[in-house]
Amino acid sequence: MSLKPATLNKEELGSFLKQVMQTYDVIAPVELAEGVSAYRKINSPEEVSLTFHNTQKAAKEGFFPQSEIMFRYEKEGNRTQVKSTEEVNRPRLILGARPCDIQALSMLDQVFSGKEYTDVYFLNKREKTTIVGFACNQPLSTCFCTSTGGGPFTREGSDIFLVDLGDGYLVEFLTEKGKTLSTNEFLREASEGDVARAKKLEEEALKRMNKPVHLDGIETKLDQMLENPLWDKIHEKCLGCGACTFLCPTCHCFDIADEVSQRGGQRVRNWDTCLFSLYSMETSGHNPRPSGRERTRQRLMHKFNYFPKNFQKIACVGCGRCILYCPVNFDIRQALKEIKEK
Repeated sequence: MSLKPATLNKEELGSFLKQVMQTYDVIAPVELAEGVSAYRKINSPEEVSLTFHNTQKAAKEGFFPQSEIMFRYEKEGNRTQVKSTEEVNRPRLILGARPCDIQALSMLDQVFSGKEYTDVYFLNKREKTTIVGFACNQPLSTCFCTSTGGGPFTREGSDIFLVDLGDGYLVEFLTEKGKTLSTNEFLREASEGDVARAKKLEEEALKRMNKPVHLDGIETKLDQMLENPLWDKIHEKCLGCGACTFLCPTCHCFDIADEVSQRGGQRVRNWDTCLFSLYSMETSGHNPRPSGRERTRQRLMHKFNYFPKNFQKIACVGCGRCILYCPVNFDIRQALKEIKEK
């Protein structure tokens, strides 16, 4: 039997989180600098900031960190002791993830928890984590989640879903994981008026969304365009800085480095990007993607052609970060429009 929605007064959010933190490690949006926010494990409820439109860095960092130690080893005489870091000791809770970031996690599930290959570092975090989604009352002009199968109030993938009602939050319990928090003493049963307010906010948010980007047939279109001259035009703006891929909630390229000292060392996995020339450089010195043209093409082909062929879904959730934070205003929506019209 599904639980009725509850409400949480904003003034009691800190007390609610203190109770949650007795059981869970809480990962929440934290303001790192003025206007710059990311998901971090908090030590105090006062660190949490839920006033953002969307964080600069995606919630994926809670499962696939920018830099992650995979194991350490120490030398003791003739013996070497190896210690893996794959275990997750406490249950975790991701607070305030937007629907686009949660949709992206379902794509990363297929990459890191597939039938053939399983990444225990990702999977262990995923299984131990409860996700508290957070509705987008005010989508930005760069948001296009409705074009990629999502929406500002999409609940799929959330265990609990929050809607900002102004003075408090509507709290919906969607899964068994989510229901374990329903007994928190700071939650009150929601009224019909609270539910109606949330419904109205959802309708208003959908009206604010820009006209959808039509992506039907984009995979087939790209199949015919590998050597099309259009790529010469599309890539011209791109600096190859990698900001779009590092901020993207679905990008998952990485490199592995061994850091060695006299008495031991560690293996570290770091984010990488297909927009860097070194990423595709072969040992021979040959680079099959020698210029920005090929690397920009790779980025778009992976998201809208290769990934759909492997997983039957485009690898973009329309969060708009790549548009909002690009230093040269490269707009992926415009690039897709030009591809469709070619």
